[in-house]
Amino acid sequence: MRVGFVGAGRMGSPMVQRLVGAGHDVAVLGRTDDKRRAAAQLGAQATDDVAAVAAGADVVVVCVFTDEQVTALCLDGDLVAGMRPGGALVLHTTGSPATARAIAGRFGHVDVVDAPLSGGPHDIAAGHVTVFAGGSDDALARVSPLLGAYADPIVHAGATGAGQLVKLINNTMFAAQIGLVAEGVRLGQRFGVDEGRLLEALTHGSAQSRVLSMIAAAGSADAFITAVGEFLAKDVAVVRTTVAELGGDLGELDALVNAGVRT
Repeated sequence: MRVGFVGAGRMGSPMVQRLVGAGHDVAVLGRTDDKRRAAAQLGAQATDDVAAVAAGADVVVVCVFTDEQVTALCLDGDLVAGMRPGGALVLHTTGSPATARAIAGRFGHVDVVDAPLSGGPHDIAAGHVTVFAGGSDDALARVSPLLGAYADPIVHAGATGAGQLVKLINNTMFAAQIGLVAEGVRLGQRFGVDEGRLLEALTHGSAQSRVLSMIAAAGSADAFITAVGEFLAKDVAVVRTTVAELGGDLGELDALVNAGVRT
């Protein structure tokens, strides 16, 4: 496939590498000389022209950091408008489902698949990052072979926007689980139990979870929260905004989420 790619950074670079390795023709947007050199070293074509990224692409992949950047590129900018009819836009950025739906509503000449990720650069490099995808059956069938270069599983969550909703719920629960472990650690401190020994012991008990193992590997709850805080806080902020727009709240999860995203 001919692929346009925007956002070849921490998460995007290993995607580009795997796409090139799978035989796809990839054009990467690079705003600086350094970014363009890095893209070329991955085997991609590098350009500073948004139109060149969009023109002729079967699929354009967007993997920028914030929802605001997606809006600037896709709604305020010319990226999607310049795509060919019948193309597909894949949004990997975790953001508001309303943004994906707005893009789909404005640009009927392309299919929009919101496809936020669960995992990190090492998962992408290994080809098994999780994708929560929102879009039509036909659109997902078209882009799945491309996403399969770096994603497994690809979970179809529903119509456009559903992938974002599932990812936001996932990250809310992730933050709450971090908060739960952090509260357990504080209880241990009050009892005079060494944190490292406590975390190691709990991984062998009924309190064990994937999050607990990750925190134990980091050595402490504070170390883990510091490592993931920037990314998780961004997503939780989107959760709070989205929930408020729907007239709801996080309920009993709220206090634990606050404990899990502190920096």
